[in-house]
Amino acid sequence: MLGVSMRIFSFSLVSWLGSESPFLFVWAFNTADAVILSWCSLLKKDKAYTLLNVFWIMVGVVGMLRASHLSIPDFQVAIMQLLDQIKAVVD
Repeated sequence: MLGVSMRIFSFSLVSWLGSESPFLFVWAFNTADAVILSWCSLLKKDKAYTLLNVFWIMVGVVGMLRASHLSIPDFQVAIMQLLDQIKAVVD
């Protein structure tokens, strides 16, 4: 229910605010709800709904990149730095 409520909120925000919407926030929020809904659909073994929400995760990542004006090389550097930090914490 949380994931569905998040999706309704994010699309309502875009509908209400139009071009004044905080697009990076909306993409991040929408991607987070796709992660929640993907997990739920995996638990219920609903392949179609899992596929749909994994697709929305991928769309969300692209949307966040575009909204943040990051280039692909910048994104790759950021991901590598994040992985290095995670590795340092785990080790």
